[in-house]
Amino acid sequence: MKAVLWIALTVAAYLVGLAVRKAAGRHPVANPVLIAMAIVIAALVATGTSYTEYFRATAPITFLLGPATVALGVPLAANAVHLHRSLRAVLLAVLAGSVAAMLAGFLLICTLGGGATAALSMLPKAVTTPIAMAVSQQIGGQPSLSAAFAILGGIIAAISLRAVLRLARVHSSHAMGLAAGTAGSGIAAAYVAAFGDGPAAFAAIGIGLNGLMTSVLAPLLLKFFHPL
Repeated sequence: MKAVLWIALTVAAYLVGLAVRKAAGRHPVANPVLIAMAIVIAALVATGTSYTEYFRATAPITFLLGPATVALGVPLAANAVHLHRSLRAVLLAVLAGSVAAMLAGFLLICTLGGGATAALSMLPKAVTTPIAMAVSQQIGGQPSLSAAFAILGGIIAAISLRAVLRLARVHSSHAMGLAAGTAGSGIAAAYVAAFGDGPAAFAAIGIGLNGLMTSVLAPLLLKFFHPL
């Protein structure tokens, strides 16, 4: 019964987030995931429920992260021609973004005097949550902490994406989608999907390629960089 209640609350919290975003005119700060997190956290604190208990209760939702990510393959297939034309540029861009995302968080934690576990957990923050947890476990991080970093990173990417691209004078919707998928994974991809199949397709390729590159490159990078 508790599992049903927590699943219902989580879904309801996200629906509230969607309603707030619609009322706010799709403002980036009115992020449905951020709003849902705030509601769920408040409920956990109010009821004295541990995160472990909540995680177990909502396991079906966590399982659906995989199929939801795979569903991004639909707009990807519809825009296969555009992706083929830009394949070389896409590969280089995602490689640069993947390496930059891993090193930025990792070195920031080390520079600020954080522990090895926190630094290693931060390394895969830009990939989708299941991959982040798997990579974290492989390299010696804390999977649950990596999941939190991945979710927070996705929210920050979704909120700041358009402002950063404007500052960089990047106006291509395809570039916006690729940046969202590479830097903010599924959360940012869900945000750009509202702008059409093109951005959604490039976000999907960003998620997939970044997940693959991070899985391969994370252990290799640790041979050159070690937590302080």
